[in-house]
Order: sequence, then C-alpha cells, then structure tokens
Amino acid sequence: MITVKCFARYRALLGFSETERPVARTLGDLLADPCFADLPKDALLAVNQSFADRATPLADGDEVALMPPVSGG
Repeated sequence: MITVKCFARYRALLGFSETERPVARTLGDLLADPCFADLPKDALLAVNQSFADRATPLADGDEVALMPPVSGG
C-alpha cells in the first residue's frame, strides 16, 4: 500500500488528510485515481520526503505528500 498525505488546503479539497491506496506503477498512475480528480496540476508532489514528479516510480510502503505551491518573498 501507498500512504498519501494531504497538506494545507488540499485536506479540504480532497476530503482527507491521509489515505492508503493500492500500489501504482508511477506517481502519475496513482494520481489518475478518481479520488485525486480535484488535485490541481500545479500541486507540489513528494515521495518519501523528496520532491518528485509524476514519472517517479512507486513501491509498496512509499509515502506520497501532496502540497499546494507556495510563494513569498
């Protein structure tokens, strides 16, 4: 299983702060699941606490984090 954690406004947007999902081949395949349909395309993605893109391969036990983009000065 893959643990998916949502941060900040994505908790309300997706309706959960943490969920378990079956293992997918890549992060993009995981995010194709309908439960992530409302996730904006500019979301920051991380796998095992390292920033990642949708082509990143996944393995059983991985932790995925979904975070809104940040800005500031």
